[in-house]
Amino acid sequence: MFQDITIEELLTLKDKKELVMIDVRSQSEFADGTFPGSLNIPIFQDAERAEIGTIYKQVSVQAAKDRGLEIVSAKLPAFVKLFEQIKEPKVVFCWRGGMRSKTTATVLSLMGIRVYRLSGGIRAYRKWVVSRLEQFGDFKPPAHVLQGNTGTGKTAILRRLQEEGYPVLDFEGLAGHRGSIFGEIGLKSHNQKTFESLLVGQLLKLESAPYVLIEGESKRIGKVVLPEFMVQKKEAATQIFIEMPIEERVQHIIEDYKPFENQPDILHAFKHIKSRIHTPIAKEIENNLHAQHYENAVKLLLLHYYDPRYEYAMKQYEQDRVVIKARNKEEAVEAVKTYLSQVQSVVMK
Repeated sequence: MFQDITIEELLTLKDKKELVMIDVRSQSEFADGTFPGSLNIPIFQDAERAEIGTIYKQVSVQAAKDRGLEIVSAKLPAFVKLFEQIKEPKVVFCWRGGMRSKTTATVLSLMGIRVYRLSGGIRAYRKWVVSRLEQFGDFKPPAHVLQGNTGTGKTAILRRLQEEGYPVLDFEGLAGHRGSIFGEIGLKSHNQKTFESLLVGQLLKLESAPYVLIEGESKRIGKVVLPEFMVQKKEAATQIFIEMPIEERVQHIIEDYKPFENQPDILHAFKHIKSRIHTPIAKEIENNLHAQHYENAVKLLLLHYYDPRYEYAMKQYEQDRVVIKARNKEEAVEAVKTYLSQVQSVVMK
């Protein structure tokens, strides 16, 4: 028979060995929020689930069960084969650890496939995430915040440092969004539930770190909102300002947003800020976008929209700022590493 495990037991098991988390809910439920890194092997497709729900409400519970059994029986061989292809230990779950995950676990057990079932399902996991976020209100590691005008490459700098083992909280990566009106272009943004699940995972990894590096984001990043304790930590943190030539920043933006591939999305996003830019300049930017003169368009956007807004926002950090002047991202990475080394040397004395 299968074994039920709690969230706490699941996390302990994941620390000890590789586990494959399998969400057996429908595709739309899976997309709305799941356990990070999970696979989706739905026992019912969205349309099938809707059909069963209608029968449940309009006919009877038994009729709904009968229809569910009919649907599952027809797809059972293919369903089981998908699980057979996964050699690692498996954990199945549904919304609340009910009929769908129980049916899956029972069938797999009868076929000799050993699985765990998550007690309480994704609902229990969501409650656990919310509870853990509340407990992180006293997140101990001090923060260093990377600031800089749009196009400075702050996210790329942080990710390079993360690859080298530095403790980084990549909010844009967790949100699936770059944080601007163009921020979703070429990306798939996450909802609040997914963001918070991913954030908790990162906070658990970093709670014993000597410090954390984060980017100077606003409270809202795309569809998600940072928890208040993280906003307060960011505002109280050491602010590291990266200064970089505008020509380099323009190239970073073109590399990131790939305008030749995403022109329709870029033109659509520009409409949302067009009215906030002096009319002749806005017209010139739009003409350059249509003509695919992206370097000109980006430079005008930086000079007449993003840089003035950033300068205004940064007035609150006039005191206690660290300024790093770099010609490119590589220089900035090395300068940040040097600064952090000096800070840690002082702390350890």
